[in-house]
Amino acid sequence: MDLTNLLAISLGAILVNNFILVQFLGICPFMGVSKKMDTAVGMGFAVIFVMGIASAFCYVVNLLLVYLDLEFMQTVAFILVIAALVQFVEMFLQKTLPSLYEALGVYLPLITTNCAVLGVALLNVQEGYNFIESVVYGVTGGIGFLVAIVLFASIRERLEFSHPPKCFEGFPIALITAGLMALAFSGFSGLEVWPIQ
Repeated sequence: MDLTNLLAISLGAILVNNFILVQFLGICPFMGVSKKMDTAVGMGFAVIFVMGIASAFCYVVNLLLVYLDLEFMQTVAFILVIAALVQFVEMFLQKTLPSLYEALGVYLPLITTNCAVLGVALLNVQEGYNFIESVVYGVTGGIGFLVAIVLFASIRERLEFSHPPKCFEGFPIALITAGLMALAFSGFSGLEVWPIQ
């Protein structure tokens, strides 16, 4: 296990290939839950947990599918694993943190169909990551999601007190802000080409 490789995977997942702002996966919960900081943080941690656990479980499921020569069933199997994990997270939050459960509302079950969670499982297979690399990629992909949604939520909270032109109030100014954040994150793409000496 090469620590440099794990660091490269981590930086890639958090900054260079951020699921939200670079790959544009998982936009629905990003836009829907980012109105308040506390719900954004809760959603971010839920996504970290689901992405990390889903990466581990999907790695094992993929080994089983390859062994049974059923690779064509990857997407369906991964969706079933992710749906089961989200049900577990939903029951856990409902019992332990009911206020966060209520605040997340419909966006919590949407993690099941969040293409970022499915994307991390499929990208693990596509990149040929081993178990440790898959889990690291899943967790740091979730951390990248958390970073993006927390930054966006903090900006959106400040936008509540601003006075943009009438035609930009509400959702339009949020879309413009998300676009500017994506443009800023595209500046990290240069990290990928720096040679390690």
